[in-house]
Amino acid sequence: MIDINKILTEELGLQSWQVENALALKNEGATLPFIARYRKERTGELDENVLRDMFDRFEYLTELEERKKTILDSIEEQGKLTDELKEKIVKCLKKTELEDLYLPYKPKKRTKATIAKEKDLEPLAIFVKDNNKQGLPPVDLEAEAAKYISSEKEVADIKEALKGAADIIAEEIAETAEYRQWIREFFLKEGVFTSKIKDEFEEGSTKYEMYRDFEVPVRDIASHTMLALRRGETEGILVLDLKYDEDRVLDFLASQVIESLHENIYDFYNAAIKDGFIRLMKHSIIGEVRLDKKVYSDEESIKVFEANLRQMLLAAPAGLKPTIGLDPGFRTGCKMVVVDATGKYIQYDQIFPHNSANERARAADTLLDAIKKHNIELVAIGNGTAGRETDQFVQETLKDTSFTLVKVMVNEAGASVYSASKVANEEFPDLDLTVRGAISIARRLQDPLAELVKIDPKSIGVGQYQHDVDQRNLKKKLEETVESCVNYVGVDLNTASKELLTYVSGITATVAKSIVEYRNVNGMFSSRKDLLSVPRFGKKAFEQAAGFLRIREGKDILDNTAVHPESYHIVEQFAKDLNVNLTEITKVSDKLQTLDLKKYITDTIGEPTLRDIIAELEKPGRDPREEFKYAKFAEGINEIKDLRQGMELEGVVTNITNFGAFIDIGVHQDGLVHVSEMANFFVKDPTKVVKVGQIVKVKVIEVNEKLKRINLSMKQVGGNNIKKPEVKKQFNVNDLKSRFSS
Repeated sequence: MIDINKILTEELGLQSWQVENALALKNEGATLPFIARYRKERTGELDENVLRDMFDRFEYLTELEERKKTILDSIEEQGKLTDELKEKIVKCLKKTELEDLYLPYKPKKRTKATIAKEKDLEPLAIFVKDNNKQGLPPVDLEAEAAKYISSEKEVADIKEALKGAADIIAEEIAETAEYRQWIREFFLKEGVFTSKIKDEFEEGSTKYEMYRDFEVPVRDIASHTMLALRRGETEGILVLDLKYDEDRVLDFLASQVIESLHENIYDFYNAAIKDGFIRLMKHSIIGEVRLDKKVYSDEESIKVFEANLRQMLLAAPAGLKPTIGLDPGFRTGCKMVVVDATGKYIQYDQIFPHNSANERARAADTLLDAIKKHNIELVAIGNGTAGRETDQFVQETLKDTSFTLVKVMVNEAGASVYSASKVANEEFPDLDLTVRGAISIARRLQDPLAELVKIDPKSIGVGQYQHDVDQRNLKKKLEETVESCVNYVGVDLNTASKELLTYVSGITATVAKSIVEYRNVNGMFSSRKDLLSVPRFGKKAFEQAAGFLRIREGKDILDNTAVHPESYHIVEQFAKDLNVNLTEITKVSDKLQTLDLKKYITDTIGEPTLRDIIAELEKPGRDPREEFKYAKFAEGINEIKDLRQGMELEGVVTNITNFGAFIDIGVHQDGLVHVSEMANFFVKDPTKVVKVGQIVKVKVIEVNEKLKRINLSMKQVGGNNIKKPEVKKQFNVNDLKSRFSS
């Protein structure tokens, strides 16, 4: 079988020891975040992205090898496994090509060809094939076919005998891997996707009008277009087809199959080729091409979702401060909650600031009383219905007061999903769903990551056709993204929820629950070592998790850093050599820079780990997320009807797709900045130019109030500081191998 390690080495441009060590660590139970952060010496400092690509490809190739064994056994049992076929199967690196090779030998239901074989017509097919050669004298096919007429075999006449032989040959042609591969590639390179809206739908009556009479080359179709076409087809509105030059396909097959120049053989084979293609190949290969583009579109869509989710999860936290959360509403009022600096729920009130003047005054008094009583520093306002009006109410209420708190419009996408979830019910079994939603809004301002991990990533609202892509792959990729973000930031062991702890390297849902239960019974952790007293938290879990868990005011200053406990002795040696107390080691940055790191290298700890330790000691407990900023929406612009062409506004990026970015400008309907209006240079990938949560300035270029569409421009207004993405040099495999070896 193939050497998977060698293939990974060549495809990723790495050295063999890097691949071998990374796979060995994974096989030993190490998590990807742990390998990337704490085993740099063994992998040659491979980052998460390379490691994830490696592990995904390893999984694919391993599955491929298992499938090969099954196929080889099946063909061998049939007595049809030749050395040539075995070599092709063994060397195959794609699942599609492997299934093409297996197709002629795959157990199948009765076909026209198998029925013909049951009628003993295979020798006639062999006769035709044997005479399909140049230089042979002409033969009388009808005379040969007459020999196979049999009432017992239900072969009534010459025509039926020849038809049976043609069915056998047609199936052989249709199941030839090389021919299928050529046609598949031809469709991918030369085919054209076409779509039409069904006749029963009048013009302008669907959201798919742009696809009413639509054509796009298969090779050029954008991922979002493919997903939109498939959705329209699923909804019964669009008819999606693939157009191609059939004559070129038939000519290709004829050039590969027909050798004889005799008219009767030539005509026989042309008919068999056409039947084999139209009946047995066309629809299945079109299906494969559609699936190929669907898989590609899924991958691209999931990449966009991953990028958006990462940016949203890593949004700057406003900080651990007493906060009021407001879930706005008109008729039903606003749900107002107070949470303390740790996110603990304290108080709930329902206020009605958008009804009568008396109720608005009472609402203002309730708000001010809560601010004063709990020393509130932050006010989080949901950006849904009545959001701007509630924001205006808070601003007016605070206008003539001495309070200097910060109020922020918070993206409440997913808050209702959380409210009705099992997680929310466990946290607040006695609270109404609407109150839970207000708590979530408050907490996601304090720390977006800690709160958003409680929500199914698909419900956070930053995806592109997320319900149309492969759900299994989407779930896997999004969970990997959440895991990556959680371990990148680190987790406060004494405040983290069970859900947040579950994403920490090495911690399962069961262990996370045990940690929270232990904390509830025994109080706050004072040392990372205390984790070993938690039921079901063993040494392996400690190794994988400890470096990502923080204790803010513990016994050991290093417990609030990303320095792994296995390296504490190194820091102790640093302190000894610098003649400083260990408790002061984080305050002597200038002295740390004078250390000769080569002096501390051992068999297991090299310069990469030592550099990381120094960097962590210089900024202990530092949150790697950006500084907190928030958008200021224009006063008086609360609804789409308030917008005018040419207005310049401030907004926040809420979602990014392949075709542009959606911006919240405070009118309950996000506007779209198309890629063509994003910058004064060509934008191929919007995620390289803007990110979710980014504050941008936009100009209104078109408003369609009826369709609720707002078109915006970033390039027609200054102050965005949009920089052209750096184009990195592309290395081929040999370039990369050379770079690593040098």
